[in-house]
Amino acid sequence: MATPSRRCPRFMGGILPWGRWRECFSPHPSPLRRLPGTMWSMQEMPPFPPPEDLRWALRGLPLSAWWYFPAVGSTNAVALTWAEAGAPDGCLVLADEQTQGRGRLGRRWYTPPGAALAFTVLLRPLPDEVPALSRWAVWGGLAVALALERQWGVRPRLKWPNDVLLEGRKVAGVLAETLWQGDRPRAVALGIGVNLAPQAVPPEAWLDFPAGCVADAVGRPVARWAFLRFVLETLLAWRTRVPTKAFLEAWEARLAYRGQPVQATLPGGEWVQGVVEGLTSQGALRLRLPSGAVRVLRDTVTHLRPIAEEA
Repeated sequence: MATPSRRCPRFMGGILPWGRWRECFSPHPSPLRRLPGTMWSMQEMPPFPPPEDLRWALRGLPLSAWWYFPAVGSTNAVALTWAEAGAPDGCLVLADEQTQGRGRLGRRWYTPPGAALAFTVLLRPLPDEVPALSRWAVWGGLAVALALERQWGVRPRLKWPNDVLLEGRKVAGVLAETLWQGDRPRAVALGIGVNLAPQAVPPEAWLDFPAGCVADAVGRPVARWAFLRFVLETLLAWRTRVPTKAFLEAWEARLAYRGQPVQATLPGGEWVQGVVEGLTSQGALRLRLPSGAVRVLRDTVTHLRPIAEEA
């Protein structure tokens, strides 16, 4: 893992130009080519001036570095490329707009300018974190849910495996993508998207599940960068708790559809119906089937819907 050299202290709370970053961290990454769907490669990256309230929102957070783009293809794609180049744990990539945002199972993620949060935290898993790596997408969702509770007093629910619901509508999603070296995870790009304003709700043709936004749920506009800080503070505070029983309990307490009948669609079009009982110790979903048997569902599920929605 790259570490700060003595001539460059740990960078916090601002844009660190790529050339300066290369001077401050070793080993030095090799030059990168232009990335499809992004505005610039790292060596070409201009000094995009971030909004002043974003600078204030990130001030003092324990981030290695952060970069802001007015528009980018995908913040996850940028973060993974920077991980290949040696970027350290705790880097943040955020964008006002994503033009090629992506979600779970190759789905698109809609991020118009000025209406949503779209950011990725680059993480370097420690050896003792690897066994709980399957929980990291939920870690992002739980951070959003706890931030919503803290700021607005609402009751978000975590739709298994990686969505955040308010009033039954999806307002946030998380995509954790891992960079592997053999069987060892080198880095994880933890991407989080949150619909804050009505303009962030995707076009009807994009939807496979009802979508909403935080502003509609709380009845007022949301200060975007202030909410980002709430999410990041919560995310960072919970990192050491991800492998613990307390994390699983916090997740299960907010689990959507618990005690309700649902239909889960599996790869190949197979589907199964049952009542959501809770989670296994590994975070898989437990369904009580009409026969009384319990079926455990893992993250190959393509859709999860309450039965009432199907009627």
